[in-house]
Amino acid sequence: MQLRDNYKVEYIATATTTQVDTGMGQLIAIVVGETAAGAISIIDNTSGSTVNIGTLKASVVEGTYWFLTNYATGLRIITAGASKISVIYNPVT
Repeated sequence: MQLRDNYKVEYIATATTTQVDTGMGQLIAIVVGETAAGAISIIDNTSGSTVNIGTLKASVVEGTYWFLTNYATGLRIITAGASKISVIYNPVT
């Protein structure tokens, strides 16, 4: 796995399931732009909803939440409410 400083950002503002990346990479951080309207689930997979990286609880306050963790299958984010978040990640190239 070769990571480069090739950071990408995915902005999510609705209650939805977002496949941010497919394949290996690194989750750098999640920036919460306003208090989260619902839980934010972070998953290493391309399907399903079983949380295996982490969860930011509903009502988590604005801020940058650092993860600096690798994912192997894909990066999937499930937002239970219309939270304004930016997912910063580094895909394998």
